Amino acid sequence: MRRLRVFTWLVVFVCFGWSKPAHGDVVTDWNEITLLYVALGDPTATPAIPIGRPGPPALLDIALVQAAVHDAVQAIEGKYQPYYYSDPAKLGVGSPAAAVAAAAHRVLVLLYPGQQASLDSRYNSYLIANNLTGDPGLAVGEAAALALHANHYRPVITLPNYFGVAEIGQWRSAVPLAFLFLAVSEPFTLNRVSQFRPPPPPPMTSTQYAREYEEVKAKGRNSAHPNAQTDLARFWAGNYVVQWNETLRQIAGSKLLDIGDGARMFALANLAAADAAMAVWESKYFYNFWRPSTAIQEGDSDPNARTGGDVTWAPLLANPPYPDYVSGANGLTGAFTGTIALLFGDEISFSVKNPNPMVVTKERFFTSASQAAMEVVEARILLGIHFRSADEEARRLGNRVAHWAVQKFLRPAPGSK
Repeated sequence: MRRLRVFTWLVVFVCFGWSKPAHGDVVTDWNEITLLYVALGDPTATPAIPIGRPGPPALLDIALVQAAVHDAVQAIEGKYQPYYYSDPAKLGVGSPAAAVAAAAHRVLVLLYPGQQASLDSRYNSYLIANNLTGDPGLAVGEAAALALHANHYRPVITLPNYFGVAEIGQWRSAVPLAFLFLAVSEPFTLNRVSQFRPPPPPPMTSTQYAREYEEVKAKGRNSAHPNAQTDLARFWAGNYVVQWNETLRQIAGSKLLDIGDGARMFALANLAAADAAMAVWESKYFYNFWRPSTAIQEGDSDPNARTGGDVTWAPLLANPPYPDYVSGANGLTGAFTGTIALLFGDEISFSVKNPNPMVVTKERFFTSASQAAMEVVEARILLGIHFRSADEEARRLGNRVAHWAVQKFLRPAPGSK
């Protein structure tokens, strides 16, 4: 149990490793570099590269980088509407590739000034290797990065610690609710963080609640009771921020996206994922619904006669310190898979990877975005940390956010082809 918790909370370099990009796509190169600094870290570097903001807050930083990259490219190309930065004087000025590198590098330096030496070294080497030194597009990328960071950076908001409510049906914990600031942060695309708040969880007296209770009780027991689906569950106990961005890089390569289309895809997907994370945390805080482990251990005290309690029951994955409803993993997955389906159609082949030593099957292959999303719904029940409604409503929430972002933002520019 402890090993699985460490795997979920700490994304270590050896698990998701990073190597020097071996391809020529500047957008995917700098997405990979961004993930290294934001969500992976590198303890083997000299000095070591720490993880920027671990967990769901990493999505906010990645979204900022990818929005700046998109705006930098479009300032030169003019094919799509910008997220924020635009300057008609920059149209056709310099190389979009140079603008991508400069925008990503500058946002990362602004986010993590302690890593400037490492970032500068990587950036200068990249420019030399790709013949971009001195390109006029570098100034365009710098301008986009400065504008985005100055106006759209999402800091950690200091809030009083929240430990839940010690009542039947309510989440409570000895440690405070993690990442609570997400619930009150300003979204990137939504009008308000509660815009797509899910309906309430099933009433505790309902047949549906009893059915979901018995399902997770039977399927999600701890590692002393492994079953044929335990490896599937552990696969989806990974770092979704890293996994889904790696999948986006695959899709960019398989679809042969040009710089502008690739930058737009990464921006839309990560903006939607960041907003989905905020919306998920708003729902968690608003409903404060208890986790299955608490529900099952106190099942004899709830108002449903069909839910038999078991004080010894424990989940396969140790409970993260925040409420059940709705699932963060499914909210993020819904945002990523929803964006993919909207841009390319649901029937698209890709894989998702998890090289953690505890996982037997380290790469899972899919033929549709919805297939992957449904697998995550099942996996979080198998891990014992969510009721089915929390998973399914989170997936719908992520899809709604993705649809909003794609329909409202980074649209083709008027008159473009």
